[in-house]
Amino acid sequence: MAQRRVSDGGILDKNRFPLWQRNYLDLLAMRDLPSWGLTARPQLTRRFFKMLAAVHGNTWNASQIGKSLGISYHTVNSFLEYLEQAYLIRRLIPYYRNIKKRLIKSPKIYWRDSGLLHSLFNLGSKKELLVQPWVGLSWEGWVIEQILIFLSTLDLTLDDPSFLRTADGQELDLIIKFLGLTYAIEIKLTSSPGREDIQRLKKTAPN
Repeated sequence: MAQRRVSDGGILDKNRFPLWQRNYLDLLAMRDLPSWGLTARPQLTRRFFKMLAAVHGNTWNASQIGKSLGISYHTVNSFLEYLEQAYLIRRLIPYYRNIKKRLIKSPKIYWRDSGLLHSLFNLGSKKELLVQPWVGLSWEGWVIEQILIFLSTLDLTLDDPSFLRTADGQELDLIIKFLGLTYAIEIKLTSSPGREDIQRLKKTAPN
């Protein structure tokens, strides 16, 4: 009988995860982040969380976010730093190697925990997730995080991970360097990968 109660309503019940995640984000906004020095009101921090969910997997534009929140881009960037230090957000830097292409030089922003990202959109099921127009960016962020977490457990000297996006639309989602080698990774959520995807990767990958 006790075992049944745990499965039906206990903390490990998957149906409770969305509520747990929302409560966790509220606790961060109201208690943890202020105790670590973030001066924003909890209501503003919650709005910032939602803004970051909206730009997950996209290049960072602090001025645009600041305008939406009614604060300066300097303040927005300082808020972002607190969330990075709390391991909530990953900032992926652009690839700067001198190549013969115009590059996008703003970083990309990802929620490190895809469950928290989904909770900010009030999603509670896989079915709901898969019909979202941004589901590919959710998958991209999750794969990047799994790769980088795994590499962090190895005794390797790893350069800062980066991404590459050119002004003419060519893109690589993740570039990592270790042991003298450079690895270019393109991530797609698709049930029918094609040979053209490999050709595009080869064309865009830095030498």
